[in-house]
This record gives sequence, structure tokens and C-alpha cells, in this order.
Amino acid sequence: MSLLRGTNSWDPYPFILLNLFLSMLAAIQAPVIMMSQNRQDTKDRLRSELDFDVNRRAESEIQGLARKLNSLGEQMGDLEDLIRGKASGGGGVTAPRQ
Repeated sequence: MSLLRGTNSWDPYPFILLNLFLSMLAAIQAPVIMMSQNRQDTKDRLRSELDFDVNRRAESEIQGLARKLNSLGEQMGDLEDLIRGKASGGGGVTAPRQ
């Protein structure tokens, strides 16, 4: 801006000092901000690992429940077959499937 006016001077006194303070403040804040971000990243990584473990355990529980439901469905089908066999004349009674 001083080049447009034709003078060869720096910015007026208060602006140079203000620029110096802002530069020093940025130099002090930058490492603090970086450390804070690294610490938050570590917390987020640990939280995601714990979530993955919980999800894996929940998946195995759900698979176990699905197997139990399938087994109960087969047993109910066997009982229905047994009851129908008795109701229709009681031919040969067989043991339920496993």
C-alpha cells in the first residue's frame, strides 16, 4: 500500500505492533491445537476399537439366538407331525428329529 502512495515507509506504528502480537499468538497456539487434536484422535481410535468389540460380541449373540430359534422351529414342526400322526390314525410314531 505504501508503494502506491509513492513513499518508501512501513505501515504506521500501531499496525506493525499488532501484526507482531498476532504472529506471536499464532506461533504459541499452533502447538497447543496440534496436541489437542492428537489426543482427541487417540480417544476416537480407542472408542472405535471398543465399539467394534461390542458389535462383534452382539453379532455372535444374535447368531446364537438365530440357531436357537431355528432349533425350536424344527422341534415345533416335529411335534406338529407327531400330533397329526396321532390324530389321523396313529400309525408309526417316530422320535423327533434333532
